[in-house]
Amino acid sequence: MTFHQAALVPALLCLSAVNSIAQTPPAASPAVPADVSPLYVVTYVEARPTAREEAAALLKSYREASRSSSGNLRSVVVRSVVRPGQFVVAAAWKDKAAWDAHMAAAGTKEFREKLNALRNAPADDRFHNALSVGPMEVASGSVYGVTHVDVIPPQKDNAIVALKVLGDQPSEPLHRVRDLALARGLRRERHVRAPARVPRQARRDGRRAL
Repeated sequence: MTFHQAALVPALLCLSAVNSIAQTPPAASPAVPADVSPLYVVTYVEARPTAREEAAALLKSYREASRSSSGNLRSVVVRSVVRPGQFVVAAAWKDKAAWDAHMAAAGTKEFREKLNALRNAPADDRFHNALSVGPMEVASGSVYGVTHVDVIPPQKDNAIVALKVLGDQPSEPLHRVRDLALARGLRRERHVRAPARVPRQARRDGRRAL
């Protein structure tokens, strides 16, 4: 089993793969799966140095609008502590229909147009399904950690089992609070992502919720 770290969702993230994601235009997005419910969508954003604060304000506004959208179960926006121009939007939607309706809404289209003018790279939406979901509450000042686990294809099922066990553990022994989900990437089945929320003093290279 091989592992490498990548930046994904909320505040404290392992960021080694985020740079390459932000600097290299992503391949065409896969079709959104119709049989996944809830559907987890993670979007990477990198703003131009001169547009960081404008992007942060825009993303906060988008987060609030998303939370009031029909079919939205969760919407979180986080910002890198050490790379202030890097953001991640993590959302859970009831299903593909809810996501499609959200993307077709005039407000979402306007948001994407405004964001495109502030970005260094195109949008990178990733679709996931849940393996283990933690509490929905988010304490003020929480720092988020997300680890991208990349496994060889023959060990995919074993990796999913191991990560599900990890995600279902009580938070106290690991000094962390589980958040969102352990999610399997739908683009390539060998990719598994494990977001978690940890105490803000635990790391300095993390991401904070906006």
